[in-house]
Amino acid sequence: MNKPLRRAAIFCLALIVALMGWVTWLQGAKAGEYKEDPHNPRVAIGKYAAPMGNILVGGEPVTGSAATPSTLKYKRTYQDGSLYAPVTGFTSQIFGSNQLESLYGDLLDGSDSRLQSPADALTRTRAKGGDVATAIDRAVQKAGHRALGGKKGAALAMDPATGRVLGMVSTPSYDPGKFAGSGGADQKAWKKMSDDSDHPEVNRALRQPLPPGSTFKLVVAAAALENGLYSSVDEATHSPDPYTLPHTRTKLTNENASAPCKNADIRTALQYSCNTVFAKMAVDLGKDKVKAQAEKFGFNDEKVDTPVRAGTSRYPSDMDEAQTALSGIGQFDDQATPLQMAMISSAIANGGELRTPQLVDKLTDGGGNTVQDFGPQTYGDGKTMSAGTAQQLRSAMQTVVDKGTGSGAKIGGLTVGGKTGTAQHGVDNSGTPYAWFVSYAKDGKGRQVAVAVMVEDGHAARNEISGNGLAAPIARAMMKAALP
Repeated sequence: MNKPLRRAAIFCLALIVALMGWVTWLQGAKAGEYKEDPHNPRVAIGKYAAPMGNILVGGEPVTGSAATPSTLKYKRTYQDGSLYAPVTGFTSQIFGSNQLESLYGDLLDGSDSRLQSPADALTRTRAKGGDVATAIDRAVQKAGHRALGGKKGAALAMDPATGRVLGMVSTPSYDPGKFAGSGGADQKAWKKMSDDSDHPEVNRALRQPLPPGSTFKLVVAAAALENGLYSSVDEATHSPDPYTLPHTRTKLTNENASAPCKNADIRTALQYSCNTVFAKMAVDLGKDKVKAQAEKFGFNDEKVDTPVRAGTSRYPSDMDEAQTALSGIGQFDDQATPLQMAMISSAIANGGELRTPQLVDKLTDGGGNTVQDFGPQTYGDGKTMSAGTAQQLRSAMQTVVDKGTGSGAKIGGLTVGGKTGTAQHGVDNSGTPYAWFVSYAKDGKGRQVAVAVMVEDGHAARNEISGNGLAAPIARAMMKAALP
């Protein structure tokens, strides 16, 4: 072979080797990336080629699949969509998915490798979709949704012993079935939801941190008892009324001017929600000790997963003493989600032991066989406070309901404890206050439930907004449903 032909042959061989290498790289290293690329139409075609698995509440599906005439053969359907949207999230042929629909998308559409039989793996056949069994109790969910009614807000109920989330309500809500397909009506429904100034797409129970107001006083009380500032909830504090914020001329007063807040013990201060007592208590403890206690409950944790990730509840670090005082009554830059406040109440109800909130009980394959089981898990090191501190706080919270500002949560035949909160916001507190209520209930059989409610806008006159008037009845409805 002469030199020019030999060079041409070597060049052609090099091209073939390069081409083979390129193909091998695409099929190997890049295959997963292309498979997951949302712009790859085969991804959507495969996902919607067959009915998907379902999300279950009480063992029954609240989702389904319906045949379509399009290339995407099936679309998602929802039962009582607006009721369960805060739990399920949505899956749409156009707009993707979120929450449980997204987190367990591979299981639901059958592409999860754990669902494949050896034959499926060999033939690359997609398995039948599996199911996601939630911890939600239908009665609790419906009770919370009905009680919130037309109010803008959220409520979350959990079992203190296990962490199971029994109810998670957010209003206003939306029906994910209205934009599950790919037609013009689906696009209009999405736009209507997206343009709504009330933001129904936001899961307020998990993703809306707001000032917690006086419900945060439970954190300060726990810190005071745990750090030995006071030995019991019945020991008198050193609290002037009014209280002048440190290094300022600003006098902090109490909502009820006639309340016995001067030098009140913690029980009385919670009963009457004395700002002066807890503001000074936070200063006496110092911001670092209050922060340490708050973080035991979950504040400043950016990875609270239910498994849907919650918004971060914040207790600030960079404060002077006057700001620390305001933080002690749930103001300044304090931010908390209803989930976070339910975790506080849950830990108190459970003797100081905090369980990780669990929205999902188990995952199953298309035949109903368990793929993954989610048992109770401890949050952090589990210990938020001593059993003695928890018992004292439960007792004081019972006083709030029996004799104080939380009377709207009383339930015959159940032991109920609670704490109200009304959080100011806006420039010079010009915004409509947020109404809060955190609580727990226990029946004669030892069953318990912890509930947190936040009403962002109750359509009430400003002077009629209170945690007891707006939020406590919602908590009461959910506790009654959980402990019938």
